[in-house]
Amino acid sequence: MTSSHSSETESAKDSSIIVAVDRDKNSQQAAKWAVDRLLTRGSTLQLVHVRAQQNNQNGEAGKDEGDAEMQQLFISYRGYCARKGMHLKEVILDGSDISKAITDYATSNAIIDIVVGASTRNTFIRRFRNPDVPTCLMKMAPDYCTIHVIHKGKAIQVKAAKAPAPFSTLPPKQHTNSIMESDGFSRSARGDWKKVPSHQSSPQANRTSVDRISGYAKAPSRDRPLSGARTVPQKEFDDYIDFIAPPRPSVTRSSFSDDIDFPMSMDLPSVDFAESMELSSAVSMESLSYAGADVEGEMRRLRQELKQTMEMYNSACKEAIDAKQKAAQMHQMKVEESKKFQELRHAEEEALALVQMEKAKCRAALEAAEAAQKIAEIEAQKRLRAEWKAKRESEDRKKATDALNKNDNRYRRYSIDEIESATHKFDKALKIGEGGYGPVYKAVLDHTNVAIKILRPDASQGRKQFQQEIEVLSCMRHPNMVLLLGACPEYGCLVYEHMDYGSLEDRLCRRGKTLPIPWSIRFKIAADIATGLLFLHQAKPEPLVHRDLKPGNILLDHNFVSKISDVGLARLVPQSAADVTQYRMTSTAGTFCYIDPEYQQTGMLTTKSDIYSFGILLLQIITARSPMGLTHHVEHAIEKGSFQEILDPTVTDWPVEEALEFAKLALQCAELRKKDRPDLATEILPELNRLRNLGHDYETSQVSSSSTTCSSSAPYSFNNDDASIS
Repeated sequence: MTSSHSSETESAKDSSIIVAVDRDKNSQQAAKWAVDRLLTRGSTLQLVHVRAQQNNQNGEAGKDEGDAEMQQLFISYRGYCARKGMHLKEVILDGSDISKAITDYATSNAIIDIVVGASTRNTFIRRFRNPDVPTCLMKMAPDYCTIHVIHKGKAIQVKAAKAPAPFSTLPPKQHTNSIMESDGFSRSARGDWKKVPSHQSSPQANRTSVDRISGYAKAPSRDRPLSGARTVPQKEFDDYIDFIAPPRPSVTRSSFSDDIDFPMSMDLPSVDFAESMELSSAVSMESLSYAGADVEGEMRRLRQELKQTMEMYNSACKEAIDAKQKAAQMHQMKVEESKKFQELRHAEEEALALVQMEKAKCRAALEAAEAAQKIAEIEAQKRLRAEWKAKRESEDRKKATDALNKNDNRYRRYSIDEIESATHKFDKALKIGEGGYGPVYKAVLDHTNVAIKILRPDASQGRKQFQQEIEVLSCMRHPNMVLLLGACPEYGCLVYEHMDYGSLEDRLCRRGKTLPIPWSIRFKIAADIATGLLFLHQAKPEPLVHRDLKPGNILLDHNFVSKISDVGLARLVPQSAADVTQYRMTSTAGTFCYIDPEYQQTGMLTTKSDIYSFGILLLQIITARSPMGLTHHVEHAIEKGSFQEILDPTVTDWPVEEALEFAKLALQCAELRKKDRPDLATEILPELNRLRNLGHDYETSQVSSSSTTCSSSAPYSFNNDDASIS
């Protein structure tokens, strides 16, 4: 009888638990949680699925398809139950409202525990749109139902029952009959139970009844045995409680025993509970054995005592929970204090490390300051020695220069009185130009038209370049080099031959409204400049690099014979074993846009440095444009096929093919790398001589075919007062 009673109890308990399932993963987690927490091996897992109502238009095909889907839905649960040794009950409900269908089924089938998986929708959608199934079940389920919401194998939300169930979870009559009959009661024809006298009932039955009741009284708890109490089967105790008292609000293991972990060292009022139960059982057994008349009164008293005991138990549980929370708070405070202590300790260590670092920096700064002071003292001593040495060398050089000037017969020496008389005391009306180091005046000395360049007193580098120009021009004579007639070294005056047509820059820019230079004469000027430059590069015993070749330093006489001037920046460089002369300079010199880029970057001075400047000058001869970006403009015009547009528009009869060859040669001279530039003697000068001869033949043909005989240079004669020498 006991085993059948237990089986019936388990069956009744299984029938009061359902799991709402769907196709999502949380439904599978909910079923597994119910099997692990609420059911036992060999029991029945009851799954409820709400199927949306089929549209009548779909017909039998839609119904068959829905049945196939239901079969697929329960396949995984069948295998799981088979592995767990459990039975499976599949319940399929039809309805449009899932929550309402589950609630109606729970109400009509005496369900007190509903397990459902958490919703897969996010919080925003659940709050501002239609609520999900778990939320609706929380609101719609009867008060005697406990709702468990499962997510990832844990109960994330539990709604406990608020009222006792209006029905009993045990089988109603058969189980009660067996218990009452075994306890010595008999049922009359009207259905009332009466006590059978003790001599009519068997002693074995009486002993069995007493043992069962006393065993129930000694069971301390539904979850775990407490200290000092004897343990009895859990399910027998539950059956007894349900029999002697109305069912209380369901508190499942997921919402109580799984979420609350009592400290093992905490003493709960279990002994009082067991003693009271033993006392109640003894009294009730004595009453049943000897009095046996007032069973209902005894049951009411036992229920009242049980209620008081449960209140004491709940109070102890609350105290245990409060103690656990306080212990957790104290542990958290301890962790925070430890964390703060560690932070303070780290901060102290960092501060100490920072102090040590600052001390090290301070020591390093002091050492660096001492070293810098020593270096400064050494440098000061070196500077004083260098200044004294430079002063002594300057004095020696001045003495040597003065002695050389007194005994130098390479040029005519003029006195300052002769210079002032020739320039009318430097009359501004005779000023014909302004050079980089002073003004230029036109004058007459020894019945010869001359140009006198006066060095400004404030020119810092003027004295050195003045002496350099005297040294260079007094030692060489060439038709394409300007002629130095004399000098006044004491006052920095240089006397040159006067060039009637001024500088090439003035004529290309047509200053003074002069006529444009014909293309044939331009080719002749280019060849003359190349001849004079080659003379400088082949000077003996060492080559001479001009370093400032530009149109402003090319002077023209009345026959358009070009001559190179302003050699104050020229440098004598030692001849190396190779053909190309190379000499490192500490500082570059020259005019922007004409300086060799490689010489400007590396300070390596070679004769190819003048070739770059000469290339820019050649491009200006045919274009009459500014040197800024001129190579780029010419290259772009050649690539675009508009080369004729970049030529000087004042000349209308350009030979385009010859001018193009002239431009390509100039671009080769203006290459950025010196090794890519052509050789002056073997490549540049032969081509320019060819173009000059071409222009000479053109002029000869023009003169022979002309009806009037006139000098080729006559159209370009202009007033000598307009000429300028820079």
